[in-house]
Amino acid sequence: MSQSPSQNPTSDPSPQSVQETSESKYGERQIAEGALITFPNPRIGRRYDIHITLPEFTCKCPFSGYPDFATIHLTYVPDQRVVELKALKLYINSYRDRYISHEESVNQILDDIVTACDPLEIRVKGDFLPRGNVHTVIEVKHQK
Repeated sequence: MSQSPSQNPTSDPSPQSVQETSESKYGERQIAEGALITFPNPRIGRRYDIHITLPEFTCKCPFSGYPDFATIHLTYVPDQRVVELKALKLYINSYRDRYISHEESVNQILDDIVTACDPLEIRVKGDFLPRGNVHTVIEVKHQK
C-alpha cells in the first residue's frame, strides 16, 4: 500500500518537510557573508543626523552562554559616506551567536561603523533587557 504525499514527509515539498542539511539557510549565509556597505552621502557639506533603531539585537553572555537581548540606537552625522541599512541589519544579526559582553559589543559596533563610513560624529547606545534583575545601558561616542 502506498502512502499519500501528506503521509510521506520526504515527498511533501512544503517548508515543514524540508530536512535539515549541512548547508546553511540563505539568511544565515547572508549574515555570515555580510559586511557593512556604504554609499556616497547625497548631501556632503550639510550637517544632518541619521537615527537608526535596531530592536532585535542578540548576543550571548561570554560567562554563562545565556542569550542577551537589546535595542541598539545609532545616531550619526555622516561625512562622505552613509551606511546602507540592509547591510547594517545583517551585520547586527551577526552578533546572534557571538559570546561577547554588553560593553564590548557596543564598543565593537561603534568601531566597525567608524571604520566603514568615518562619520563626523556617532553615538551608539545598547539598551539591554534586564537579566537577573540587572538592567544595563551602554553608550559610546566618537567625534572627529
